[in-house]
Amino acid sequence: MKGVSLGPPEPTRLKPAQRELRRHRRRPTLARHLAPPPLTPYICASCAGDWMRQHPQEIRFCRSRDGTGIAYAISGQGPPLVWIQHWVHHLEIDLESPIWKPWLVFLTRRHTLVRYDWRGCGLSDRHGIQFDLESYVADLDAVIEAAQIERFCLFGMAGAGSGAAMAYAARNADRVSCLVLQGPQTKGRIAGKATAQQMEEARARLKVIELGWPNGTPAYGQFFTALHIPDASVGHTRAYNDLLRRTTTPANGVRLLRSFWEADMTEFASAVRCPTLVVHARGDSVIPFEEGRRIASLVPRARFMPIESRNHLLLETDPEWTRFVGALDEFLSAFGPSAAPALLTDLTAREREILGLLAGGHDNREIARRLIISEKTVRNHISQILGKLGVHHRSQAIVLAREHGYGTRSR
Repeated sequence: MKGVSLGPPEPTRLKPAQRELRRHRRRPTLARHLAPPPLTPYICASCAGDWMRQHPQEIRFCRSRDGTGIAYAISGQGPPLVWIQHWVHHLEIDLESPIWKPWLVFLTRRHTLVRYDWRGCGLSDRHGIQFDLESYVADLDAVIEAAQIERFCLFGMAGAGSGAAMAYAARNADRVSCLVLQGPQTKGRIAGKATAQQMEEARARLKVIELGWPNGTPAYGQFFTALHIPDASVGHTRAYNDLLRRTTTPANGVRLLRSFWEADMTEFASAVRCPTLVVHARGDSVIPFEEGRRIASLVPRARFMPIESRNHLLLETDPEWTRFVGALDEFLSAFGPSAAPALLTDLTAREREILGLLAGGHDNREIARRLIISEKTVRNHISQILGKLGVHHRSQAIVLAREHGYGTRSR
């Protein structure tokens, strides 16, 4: 997405709609919409609740390639950032979770954040699910298409999240402006030719996790948590245990983990072409530090940031948190797409959807049929869109939308 010039028009021949749009761009209302969000410090924990209430998320649903229903959420303000969270999360519960709330506050401060529940987890479909890396890439693609964003930053967490992010970035170089990988790996613990000892250890871990999932027995339940956040407080440990049980069923959890451990992401790393930041904790006992270093060496010109921590999931209380968010913020600001707040934050998810269809050449009747709403409702939404963008005619809105990437792909 390219920034919009607020200066005088260049001496080139323009179509009538473009001339009209240039005239309106110089108005203070549109200039205010298009100004990038101010550089503000990270919000403290005590203010996080107020921030989340002022910037509520919108939860929607889409279908992946195999028909699996995927729940996704949009929140925040600024240029788009697609986030593949660690699979232990829940779109609704995250808002009050001490594990994820600090992340949400930080990532939505200057970005329109698009995230989703993994297949088999949270609000996404949980029954009759296929678990494998290609399905995870298809889920990511479905969410991006449903959110109608054209160019964005992509942030993948842990082995499978980073793997899906690398695969998508390698196959869609024109859409990913930059890539962040936290705790990535080249391949899972039993991918390829695993030894008998590795297979035995994997089976033992899965059995312990499965036994501890439903009953809350500390001896079992905390085994998984202790691996992921060994330096967590009692409160964070309790919250993560509870989140783990509410994320999905024991059977799905075990199948997810097994698919992660069987995946090989090596081929995707060397095919990534966008600016990439790789972050890995030195003491990570889930995915060894050496794996992150290896990914950084495979991705062309990747930046590598070691974190002095034992936590696989970085917590706000971690001593490295401030340094991490500062580096991530700087990287996203430097390599992310230009801000277009009027399109990404002032408009609701439904308005963005309608604007995308308008920019794609659809009339009111076609939009109404696609979205299963009345033509009157479409007209009302378009009136709201024109008002928020500070323009008077739909042709002006279409030109502005196309300049920011809307309607350039068939939907």
